[in-house]
Amino acid sequence: MSSHNPPLMRPFKAKVIGQRIPRVGWRWLGGLTVEHEGGRLHLFMTGGIARWFSPGETVELELHEEPEDIDGVMVAPRESYRLWRIYRGERVLVWPVWRKVVSIDRETITGRRVYSYRLLAREAQTEEDYKEIVGLEQYHYASKEEIVAIWRCPVCGVYLESNLQPECPRDGVPMKLQEIRGSLPSSRFMVVELLDRKPYEPRIVGYVRVDTPIPLMHRRVPKPGGGFGVEKMIREKVFPKYWFHPTFWPVEPRNRRSLLARFRELAKLYGSRRIARAAVGEEIADEALRRANTAAARIARVVVHPDYRGDGLGVASVSLALEWIRERRIPEMRRAKHVVETIAQMARYNPFFERAGFKYMWDTASGRPVLMHPLTEEARRIIEKFLSSDPVAKSHGGVLYRPRYSPVEMLSEPESLVGVTKSYRSVLDIERLPRELQDVLRAFGAERRVVERYVLKDVNITVNPGSVAAVVGASGAGKTTLLRMILGKALGIGGEGYRPDSGVVKIPTNTKAAALLPGELEPSFGGETLLEHVASKLGDPGAAVEVLSSVGLGDAIFFRASFGELSTGQKERAKLASLLAERPNLLVIDEFMAHLDPLTARRIARKLGKLARSKGITLIVSTNRPEILDALQPDTVILVGYGSAFQEEPGRVLREL
Repeated sequence: MSSHNPPLMRPFKAKVIGQRIPRVGWRWLGGLTVEHEGGRLHLFMTGGIARWFSPGETVELELHEEPEDIDGVMVAPRESYRLWRIYRGERVLVWPVWRKVVSIDRETITGRRVYSYRLLAREAQTEEDYKEIVGLEQYHYASKEEIVAIWRCPVCGVYLESNLQPECPRDGVPMKLQEIRGSLPSSRFMVVELLDRKPYEPRIVGYVRVDTPIPLMHRRVPKPGGGFGVEKMIREKVFPKYWFHPTFWPVEPRNRRSLLARFRELAKLYGSRRIARAAVGEEIADEALRRANTAAARIARVVVHPDYRGDGLGVASVSLALEWIRERRIPEMRRAKHVVETIAQMARYNPFFERAGFKYMWDTASGRPVLMHPLTEEARRIIEKFLSSDPVAKSHGGVLYRPRYSPVEMLSEPESLVGVTKSYRSVLDIERLPRELQDVLRAFGAERRVVERYVLKDVNITVNPGSVAAVVGASGAGKTTLLRMILGKALGIGGEGYRPDSGVVKIPTNTKAAALLPGELEPSFGGETLLEHVASKLGDPGAAVEVLSSVGLGDAIFFRASFGELSTGQKERAKLASLLAERPNLLVIDEFMAHLDPLTARRIARKLGKLARSKGITLIVSTNRPEILDALQPDTVILVGYGSAFQEEPGRVLREL
């Protein structure tokens, strides 16, 4: 390296003299040109970060490798340097992108670890990252008709709406992702990557979008005589005004007329208001990005893959995003951040924001809940003072989510089988079969035969109220027969198969049972959506959302689906949700989660075990799958086989399986 080249591994000052932001693919492609004592240097980075810089800004740079000379231009590749913005004398690290690896343990209600997720949270920085975000965004809107992405041709610049990467109708080349529905040029995206995943698991299991605060916020307040009024500019009354201003605001009032004219022109050209909005936004974004400089941030979107909902990844994603915002001052990378806001109707039905430490503050004038999370001690004090002194806020105390699926009336006493015997008798008669089949059976010594055997013989078992019991045994050993004995008494079924030959089945008088015996006892569905089906039983849509989430169907794409539109595994979970909606205090399931893959079955088993114990439901399931038993952590295991049935300590059974 010559004396004019910058030093390695030692920070030095430089000045931004220009951006390189492509018109297509700018979120992941871009760079800055800086000038230092030895000359000029081009820094490759994402356009989503480079756009926030202006010529004349002072930065600090640390090179880890010698720059490359490409056609006379000195270039620093993405992995070869660190870059700080100098803001009012403070260093703010902006490159490389923020990243953090965490492990999240999933535990039973007793605190025993069942499995773990190893996650990498990082800012999105590649085209593939953003394509994955588009895929996840479709789950958020849960409709094939909703278009969530806008694409642009790298040759002619034409725009097109599509959920899949299209080819340009003019030039025949693959179009590049330009914008994601609802996002702004100021939006920053954090993806959550699943490490150590199985080959069939998704790479990206969630993402968080962070924006600047919304420009204006008014509060809806109840009137003494009924109805609601509006309190304007509520944030500025509670917090220092500069925390939320100047935010990203696309145009000055004096330019609004010309902006609207341009919007109408593009909307007519493309036949789409969304495309027109994206195109106009690009044209006016640079000035708005230069002005934006707040001490707050807004989490505008949190989306988790449907298969991983309800397993703590939403809370983890929000918590990691808070670290990212605090450490890197996202999105503007200028002022230190005091507070993070979110406006989320979903927070009424899912508490993941509150579990990540957010406090419910108020409803907007349109009735959407606003939650905030302090990042500094000053913000914490302001929030606590508001919640304890404001008359409306005092009524809720910062808590928005209230569980809707309340505990059931627990069984008043144990259920038990005392000296229960059940035999099986069948007659094998080959005379009704075609002669060629009779000959085959006779070759094996099969003639007319009466088969009699004990399925259960003098069985004595006890299941305590509110406990989880697992029935284990080989196929045909008598697991289903044992469950039939319990259900015959609990549901008043008088058929031969549901009555013991001798002995007594004791069921508490307050038993309210629900059962899933495939092909025998199953809930029935029509053409209604799952949300309608479950809500009609519970009489509460909020409780219905909780129940569907507890069985791994906690996504709008499932809420809006009918039973017939589901896969086999999803139908099994829908049946389970239907049974839970009956609010039983005894739930009996045969061949539990038999149609699910091991990872999904394990997640559902853990959640159902926790739900049953927390709500007072006595749960009895039959299964031979070790991963399900491990996740359920049953209080007792009932081993069935060769006419016998006896209870065993769960730990010993798990060790032997």
